[in-house]
Amino acid sequence: MTVDRTADAGPGNSLDLDEAARPGTPASASAQPGSTRTTDAPALEFRPGRWIANWDAENKDQWESAGRTIARRNLNWSIFAEFLGFVVWQLWSIVVVQLPAAGFNFSTSEIFWLISMPSLVGATLRIPYTFMVPRFGGRNWTIVSALLLLIPSIGLALCVSNPETPFGVMLLVAALAGFGGGNFASSMANITFFYPAREKGWALGLNAAGGNMGAAVAQLAVPIVITLLAVGTVNLPMAGWMWVPFILVAAFGAWKFMDNLTSAKGDIAGSVAALKEPHLWIMALLYIGTFGSFIGFAGVFPKLIKDYFPAFSSIGVGTVALSLAFLGPLVGSLARPYGGRMADRMGGARMTVAAFASMAIITLTMIWTLPLKNFWLFLVLFLMLFTASGFGNGATYRMIPIIFATSSRAAKTGASTVQTQRLASSALGLISAIGAYGGFVIPQVLNASNTASGSYTPAFYGFVGAYVLMLVVCWAFYIRNANRNAMGHV
Repeated sequence: MTVDRTADAGPGNSLDLDEAARPGTPASASAQPGSTRTTDAPALEFRPGRWIANWDAENKDQWESAGRTIARRNLNWSIFAEFLGFVVWQLWSIVVVQLPAAGFNFSTSEIFWLISMPSLVGATLRIPYTFMVPRFGGRNWTIVSALLLLIPSIGLALCVSNPETPFGVMLLVAALAGFGGGNFASSMANITFFYPAREKGWALGLNAAGGNMGAAVAQLAVPIVITLLAVGTVNLPMAGWMWVPFILVAAFGAWKFMDNLTSAKGDIAGSVAALKEPHLWIMALLYIGTFGSFIGFAGVFPKLIKDYFPAFSSIGVGTVALSLAFLGPLVGSLARPYGGRMADRMGGARMTVAAFASMAIITLTMIWTLPLKNFWLFLVLFLMLFTASGFGNGATYRMIPIIFATSSRAAKTGASTVQTQRLASSALGLISAIGAYGGFVIPQVLNASNTASGSYTPAFYGFVGAYVLMLVVCWAFYIRNANRNAMGHV
């Protein structure tokens, strides 16, 4: 039964774009990115299981009367669930610095593996997670993905409670934290269906920033909890136990308040088509530079502070590494939605080029000022690096739907708006997966540099070279070519 509630949509309502994809749909009903429609749209259909059909965010009347409220409610709970995903994903970056105080004796190389393994697994899981929303529904998969976070949280609490736990077991449990990294792909793919093109940059930026904030909150809250509740030494098991109630709340909230969209469809064939798009691989490279830097440096920041400034480890409660490292992910997360918003106004390519230029200059300045051994200067420069990567994250991710809607092979061969949206959704998930491998690469490159030369400096020079290369790639494909072809800037 179809119920028209476009003027009164409350909790439990969801929508669809299928009508626009059906043969015979008038051309005027197809919206280009950034445009709106005021033509009549099929009434929203609210089905059992919190499924919504006939969702068309590009239809202004539908969006203003009901769509905006429904989309925002789903965005809010998506942010909370993704936030906890990032918390779990980053727990080991904090815990490893305190392992010696808890009686564990691991080498520097083993420590770097514990830091980087969650990123490796999380990046890989983002690929199958991309298909979960089309297969099960955004609301349904958010419930499942939230509950999966219980496994690495409880696993960490159990294994760090015994200093005799073998390294292999620790590494396996660290790998399970990758569940948290996978959440990003499904969450972003889901939210992109809820918002019109003109607001995707801000919505995706908020969703991603809310998730990214999990890394900052974990690095702030965990040291406080494990120290204040300690009896004689750090209470490391609390690093896992403390998040269990929040995970249960997120799963309940998704079940109670989120919706599934029948239009959120995708399949293996669609992702294969996305993989054949050259733009996917170009954007994946750029996203490795922006998000890969953010998540990679978030993981190693506590260890870098401790290694560069060991004298600070005895100041105050715990270590400076654990009490100040949260500032990096914090500023990077806060910058991300503004990168998306500025990309909406100025063009994502311009913003991305500016981000890479800033990251290269800041990293060089950090390298050249290290001999001063000034902790506060080092901290400020690294916070600037996180901020630049955050702006780059928002700008780069904003480019993807626009590129696939206007410049992809599918768009140039006359694909419908719905088809390009689904292709963009697949691309968002795949690019987020590839970009997240930066969280594995950065710790391992730093580890290799330290092993070979006894210094992290060669690795940082390598990062500078990578930023310059990515700047040139972005300029060549999305600024120079746009000017040549009079296509406008993405």
